[in-house]
Amino acid sequence: MTPSPSAVAERPSMRRVRPEPEKRTVDRRRPDGEVTGRVTLPPEIFGIEPNLAVMHQVVTAQLAAARSGTQSTRTRAEVAGGGSKPYRQKGTGRARQGSIRSPQFAGGGVALGPKPRSYHQRTPKKMIRLALCSALSDRAAEEKVALVDTWGFEAPRTKQAVAALEALGISGKVLVVLDTGDLDAAYSFRNLPGVHIISVAELNAYDVLRHDWVVFTDATLPGGPPEVEPLPAAPAAEEAPAAAEAFLAGAATSEEAAAAQPAAVADAGVETAEPPAAAAAEHWLADAPDTEYAAEQPGAEDEGGEDQ
Repeated sequence: MTPSPSAVAERPSMRRVRPEPEKRTVDRRRPDGEVTGRVTLPPEIFGIEPNLAVMHQVVTAQLAAARSGTQSTRTRAEVAGGGSKPYRQKGTGRARQGSIRSPQFAGGGVALGPKPRSYHQRTPKKMIRLALCSALSDRAAEEKVALVDTWGFEAPRTKQAVAALEALGISGKVLVVLDTGDLDAAYSFRNLPGVHIISVAELNAYDVLRHDWVVFTDATLPGGPPEVEPLPAAPAAEEAPAAAEAFLAGAATSEEAAAAQPAAVADAGVETAEPPAAAAAEHWLADAPDTEYAAEQPGAEDEGGEDQ
């Protein structure tokens, strides 16, 4: 029975809708580790959801194509000897045999053995590109993508390559993507264990997945030369008021804090209130009984003696 057009229209689509690509950023650095700006990676390359099935198929095809396919075994027709019947057909009590080079004999041919063949698998170009973008997006999601403006090696120096990786904070298995003309950098990195150099034209999903870090330069970043966003300027430090500086410095008395007020207040003729501590001390001295304080005054004993 053929379904009605309305039923076909209401049937949910079995195709999965993938989310929109995410925008991811990465710091653009110099080989000494100094950050020169931020770069927004192309979302269609570094921001998609990885397609595991496509990556598996592409990697399997790549590993299969790398096989030489030169294995070979000899059949009973290719083994030397065995041209005559070993014994007569009947009367011996043994199984009938026609050649001693049959597969059941030691030294005989191999039945259904491997022969030279090609293991090449045809893979569409769109699948190869999708697998590469999926692998790069996976590394970008883990923040394992580094960007360098240029290596700038004047001569091949492995020591400088080691120092550059340490300054960038990169460790583990590293994939360094170089331009075809950057020979000094290629000679500097090729002797390092755990570092694999590859040309930008040979970048593939398998090499990206088998390394922890992927390091690009401005010339090798997929999607074209990056647009560098300058770093935000640091806010200017505001000068603290003189009174606050005196307070933070731990002024001993309130008189010192009052003396630290701006000179503009004094020039304007504004009277400064007397510190509460000084006013309280003067009031206490004025109302204090004539005891020890009076005794400490000069001439107190003489006046007392004359009254007696």
